[in-house]
Amino acid sequence: MLTIGNLAKKTGTKVQTIRYYEQIELMPEPGRTEGGQRRYGDAELDRLSFIRHSRQLGFSLDAIRELLDLGDHPNRPCHEADAIARRQLKQVERRIARLEALRTELNRMVHECSGGRTADCRVLEVLRDHAACLTDHDGIGA
Repeated sequence: MLTIGNLAKKTGTKVQTIRYYEQIELMPEPGRTEGGQRRYGDAELDRLSFIRHSRQLGFSLDAIRELLDLGDHPNRPCHEADAIARRQLKQVERRIARLEALRTELNRMVHECSGGRTADCRVLEVLRDHAACLTDHDGIGA
């Protein structure tokens, strides 16, 4: 059995995050010692590792909840998990496209800057006037 601190170390998850996952019921309420300390077993370690890896892949907490539910019911069809992963993949692809647009615009700004005075700085000019941008990157960083 693991303490919350040891569970945190093994999974690379902060103690506060583990408590939060318990509060929102992604993690089950742990067993406790007579002194009231939380104790976690292999099942909780596996579940938290699953949650952490899912978060690293960018899945929302709602999507993780759905995936955990699917995992808790092994006879359900796999296509549901596949659909959730495909949704996440589409979101990642949209983010990548937006980031590529940002890279293009930033590269152009940097390369068009003559390195002279700030009064003639292309970087500052483009930042002042969104119409001077060549790419559509609205919504990024907003």
